[in-house]
Order: sequence, then structure tokens, then C-alpha cells
Amino acid sequence: MSDRALQDDVIRALADAPYRESAAWRARRLADPDRVERFARFLARHFYYERVVHFFKYSRALARVTGRGPEAVLTRPGFEALVPTIVLGSRQTAQAVAQLVVTHVGGAGPVIPYLADLLRYEAAMMVVEAGPRIWRDGPERKDEGVGSAEWSAPEKVEGTVLLELAYDLPLVLPQLLRPWSDVPQAPARSTTLLVARSPHGRVAVARSTAAVAALLRLADGRKTLAQLALDAGLEVRELEQTLHGLVELGAVRFSTGS
Repeated sequence: MSDRALQDDVIRALADAPYRESAAWRARRLADPDRVERFARFLARHFYYERVVHFFKYSRALARVTGRGPEAVLTRPGFEALVPTIVLGSRQTAQAVAQLVVTHVGGAGPVIPYLADLLRYEAAMMVVEAGPRIWRDGPERKDEGVGSAEWSAPEKVEGTVLLELAYDLPLVLPQLLRPWSDVPQAPARSTTLLVARSPHGRVAVARSTAAVAALLRLADGRKTLAQLALDAGLEVRELEQTLHGLVELGAVRFSTGS
């Protein structure tokens, strides 16, 4: 085995707790198990500290009212219980850590009317950001045209989320990060947000419409544009415009027909 392969194996063990416990890794005897475990726990706590602070920054700004900082979960028993299952960067681990934050901060009580919506939004952002991505440099590949023959079967990208909220969060989010004395209020208005991620890991949020929701529900990688337009009750031109926006966000991709 090459030096690069050995290095990759050690890195995998540090990032992937189930692999670290596997017979395959233990049989390699590449490093002292206790030292590897201590360093892996340090990396996990640091990795998710950065993500919790970033994705739950609005809840963090409200900590002086709720009394609960999101990052506190990383020093609590719940996070320690996750350690044997943690795979750094995986969507499953992101969901588990985000749920710890939601439970912790949400347990502060109904001190802020839109807090539950805010936590759902922040958790969705953290989970959508997780998962495999393209790390190489260079521009992301663009589709060859929504109406082209080669790319004729739109499908929803795995991990894309539609959030149905009771409050209009986009109006209050910028205010939370500015200086304030009284808690900024969000209008009580039904709001649907689309959260999607590009192959390179860039997360985008946009207000959704009934047409977008219908397309995401119907885009299964098998229906043609004509079938989608018929099922969604849209004109083909309207469908193409909507799909173009969804492709730009990373919510939809095109698959070649089989």
C-alpha cells in the first residue's frame, strides 16, 4: 500500500467513528487506538462547533433572551452519546447534531413566538449543507438547456427541503444580527422556503411558490418536460423558467433519458 493510501486510511479513521471501531481498521495497527480516539473526538467537536456557530447564528444572537447558546450542546451528554456514530460531514450526523441544538434551544420555552420556526430553518440549513460534494476546482457544470433533448428528465436533488413556516422569517433574520434591545419580531404569515445546495456545497434559500412545490414533488427523473407541465398544470414556458431557477439553486438537476 502506498504512503498516500495509508494517509487516507488514517484520515478516514479519524473522521468515521464506525470505521474506527471496525475489525478492518483495528487489524491495521497503524496508530495507537487511544490517541486516535482522543484526536478524533477533538476533531468532531471542533468540526461541529464551527457548523453550529455558523448555521445557528440567529439562535445564538437570541441566547441573551433564551439563556441557551446553541454550541453548548457540544459539551453535553447528548453529543458524547453520538460519538460512536459520527461521520464528519455526513448528512446523518448533521441531522443528529442539529436535533440536539433544536431540543436544547427550543426547551427554553415560548419566550419568542417564532423560535420553533427559526430552529427548523437553521437545522434545515445545516443538514442540507452536509453530504458529498465536488471538491475539485473549476466551474460547476451547467445544464445544456432546459428544453434540450439530451437533458429531458428533471429530478429533485437529494436533500432539497421545502419548509412550511408560520412566520415570515426572511424579514426578521437580518435584524437579529444587528444591535437590538427589544427582540425583533417576525410577521405571523405563512411562508414557504426552499433550501437547496449546489454540488460544491453552496447553500441557497429562496421563497417558494405553489408551482415550485408541485415541480419538486413531481420531478422524479422519469417524467419528460411535457409530462411535468401537464401534471403541474403549467404552461411549458412557465415550466422552463421555473426549472431554470431551480437548477441555478441546485434544487433540480437533469438526467439523461434511459
